[in-house]
Amino acid sequence: MKKYGLLLGVFFFMISVNAQDLYLHCGKILDVKSGKISTEQTLVVSGTRIVKILSGYVSKSKPEDVEIDLKNKFVLPGLIDMHVHMENEFNASSYMSAYLDNEADIAFESVRIALTTLKAGFTTVRDLGGTGVNISLRNAINKGTVPGPRIFAAGKSIATTGGHADPTNGSKRLLMGDPGPKEGVINSPEDAVKAVRQRYKEGADVIKITATGGVLSVAKSGKNPQFTIEEIKAITQTAADYSMLTAAHAHGDEGMQRAILGGIKTIEHGTFMSEATMELMKKYDVYLVPTITAGKEVAEKAKVTGFYPEIVRPKALEVGPQIQSTFAKCYQKGVKIAFGTDAGVFPHGQNGKEFFYMVEAGMPAIFAIQSATLTNAKLLGMENQLGQLKENFLADIIAVEENPLENIKTLEKVLFVMKDGVVY
Repeated sequence: MKKYGLLLGVFFFMISVNAQDLYLHCGKILDVKSGKISTEQTLVVSGTRIVKILSGYVSKSKPEDVEIDLKNKFVLPGLIDMHVHMENEFNASSYMSAYLDNEADIAFESVRIALTTLKAGFTTVRDLGGTGVNISLRNAINKGTVPGPRIFAAGKSIATTGGHADPTNGSKRLLMGDPGPKEGVINSPEDAVKAVRQRYKEGADVIKITATGGVLSVAKSGKNPQFTIEEIKAITQTAADYSMLTAAHAHGDEGMQRAILGGIKTIEHGTFMSEATMELMKKYDVYLVPTITAGKEVAEKAKVTGFYPEIVRPKALEVGPQIQSTFAKCYQKGVKIAFGTDAGVFPHGQNGKEFFYMVEAGMPAIFAIQSATLTNAKLLGMENQLGQLKENFLADIIAVEENPLENIKTLEKVLFVMKDGVVY
């Protein structure tokens, strides 16, 4: 059955499976695990899952079934981005928007962002911090109310007072107040436990902390450590009780080391990481989420007069050029890499640029693709359902024009997107 929808002025096209089976005639399929390419295959999708993978172009078995022609395309699993912010897209008005936008304003914008992200081939994302609207967006997508990627949401990031995710940073004193664990601000191990439990209560899937200063917060330092190890341990141990994956925003080296020793699983950005910290990441099986695209974006925007507050510009100019070279060193050292972009710092839908920057820095294309499929599916505990095109796996399938192993930029122009057996 074909359905047409109108969403915020953007048309999208869906094929809903219902009682139908879908027969995808795939010219070339990339096996992301082996790196091998098979030709002339048929993927049979029933409901939300791939039920058969057949050699040749097999015709549909029932009149109501649907055949989809991907004979001239390269087909691979839906992509997974481990670091996005689905509630907004940073611009020169963002600092003012924090005081002007209601939750409904944020929600409407997030719906647009969700569709943009899905159409870019990212069928699963990890949202690492917003107001909590990201949790409502996840729920709306899961219910089928709006189209979008599968979301693992952190809800509100956890910070310390004045830290990178303190929601009152940059406010005048009258508005600063004293936010606490409920608002995601902690100053002791006891606060930390309560903050994690509050995120769980609100429906978060993962926990994100801001272990160091950040670029875009209205604060002087972009890399000072902002948590004690004891506070981080309280967070990770409590998160483990609720089976929640943990992530730490971190630019500065000392903050990264505390995060690793405190039990954090993924380090986001990792800009000023030392070789000693790289070895520590390997020892404790911690992953780097590089976000190179965001680094390049903030460096460029910092050159535009008035785009950022003056306190932010020097941080952006320092951090931006460093992230890609740190990623290159981490890869060479054998640090595990999980694909993530920080989309929202740059326009959503451009997530695929990250692949080119990773390859440019020395990572083979197949490893970059694996980081956005196999690796991320494993981190999310979905390795038996996502990240590969296999029988009984969820039908998250994308197609591009060219062989991504030869031209990685083709992943910036995804031509076909299926999520959970629905074609968008």
